[in-house]
Amino acid sequence: MNEDQFQALMQPVMDAISGKPIDQRLAADLNRDFPAESDAFKAIDAACHEAIKAGWMCAHGDEGRRFGRVIKPSPETHDLSVDVVQLTDIVGPHHSHPTGEVCMTMPVTASAKFDGHGAGWCVNEPGSAHSPTVSDGEALVLYLLPGGEIQFT
Repeated sequence: MNEDQFQALMQPVMDAISGKPIDQRLAADLNRDFPAESDAFKAIDAACHEAIKAGWMCAHGDEGRRFGRVIKPSPETHDLSVDVVQLTDIVGPHHSHPTGEVCMTMPVTASAKFDGHGAGWCVNEPGSAHSPTVSDGEALVLYLLPGGEIQFT
């Protein structure tokens, strides 16, 4: 799995997000169309683990908090960036989402939660802010940002 193959794997998700408001209805749509038990979700999860092992995903940070942008926003991605973080029982740096954030939670530890959510999709609407929190173990969190916009506070 390389970066181009990963982008191709993510394309159906990016296509599904394109043109839709970044809101709770989008989270419901993604949980319906790409549920945690689906082949598509499992393929993305497996690809993330493979890419981390290969060293090109989550290449920054330290044990317990690794991160990195893997897809930059472009016309092909519907102006969405994709970042992946690998977090273990941590409260991350506070930040805001000027244009919103779409998150895919992939627990590594079965009980792990991201901001209270287990495996699946959640959305932080435009203008929202939080300190991203993984509790009860380790999780990978893939997040898509319209325009690649995030503001650390």
